[in-house]
Amino acid sequence: MIASSSFTSCNFSFLPIRNHSCSRKSQLSSLNYSSNKPRSSIISLVNVINPNDIERATKYSAFLNNYDEKKKKKKGLPQICHNAFYVRTSQDPVLVPLKENGGRSGGSGGDGGGGGGDGEERDWTSSFLLFAFWAGVMYYVFFLSPNQTPSIDLYFLGKLLNLKGDDGFQMNEVIVALWYIMGLWPLVYSMLLLPTGRSSKGKIPVWPFLILSCFGGAYGLIPYFVLWRPPAPPIEETELRRWPLNFLESKLTAGITMAAGLAIIIYAGLSSVDVWKEYFQYFRGSKFIHLTSIDFSLLSAFAPFWVYNDMTARKWEGKGYWLLPLSLIPFLGPSLYLLLRPSLSAAPVSRSPTLLDDK
Repeated sequence: MIASSSFTSCNFSFLPIRNHSCSRKSQLSSLNYSSNKPRSSIISLVNVINPNDIERATKYSAFLNNYDEKKKKKKGLPQICHNAFYVRTSQDPVLVPLKENGGRSGGSGGDGGGGGGDGEERDWTSSFLLFAFWAGVMYYVFFLSPNQTPSIDLYFLGKLLNLKGDDGFQMNEVIVALWYIMGLWPLVYSMLLLPTGRSSKGKIPVWPFLILSCFGGAYGLIPYFVLWRPPAPPIEETELRRWPLNFLESKLTAGITMAAGLAIIIYAGLSSVDVWKEYFQYFRGSKFIHLTSIDFSLLSAFAPFWVYNDMTARKWEGKGYWLLPLSLIPFLGPSLYLLLRPSLSAAPVSRSPTLLDDK
């Protein structure tokens, strides 16, 4: 007790207190801690403290009480002088600084916990920039993209949907390959976003955007990227055995998707130079071909990020890091990752939804 009244450490946030003042307050702090102790501890404390020191501590206590009343009207962190030799027990209260919005700071759970908790203040900078990018793309789609052949666009759409009979016209091979590979992209993104790319605690469902991407491609999928908030909610083992996760997690699905995409790309790559020149002419004048090509580029550009997100969710970034550069290859890179990635049932991820929901 004598030692504890001599050595002190101060952590005042607002009022600088000199060493002798802090020494006086350490005696008061010892009294405060001892007030909750048994009576025998108080008697032993009085025996080792000088009466003059107790009188000075009493006067200083009255000053602190008046100061505390004034301090309550101000915002800030509590000012406490702790004894350096005092060891906090499990029953003593823990003072945690408060954020300006009222949540507790620090920790992995609670109001201000990490990992995308409800009380975590979200950084909207990336979402705002992504939304601005999407708005600029949509403005280009509706107002700036070329539209020199609207009747030809309708004819091409009818031919690709097999609504036109055999009229003797042969479609450009590159355009045909682009059309069919765009039909595979929604499946690839479904395998990347379900379930590891879902928004935190399911507040923003991903499946409406995936359905919209079947018709609008990246133009309908980017709004989900804007609203997406990690981490994904935990997955139960029974959920992996139900539709659609059992289909999207299947290696057979990934293998067929990659094989189909590879065949389509080879089909376009083997086309002659004249066929590619004709495609670029359509790209410069046809709104349908122009926007479909941009859609393919956007989906290819965003795919590496979701590959990395899925890889980290499966705790596979150490072994599968070499697939990240390959994911930059349009379509083939992400589909190769989907074929080689480990299943969620084997990955060390949490499957207890109540644990994270309570946090």
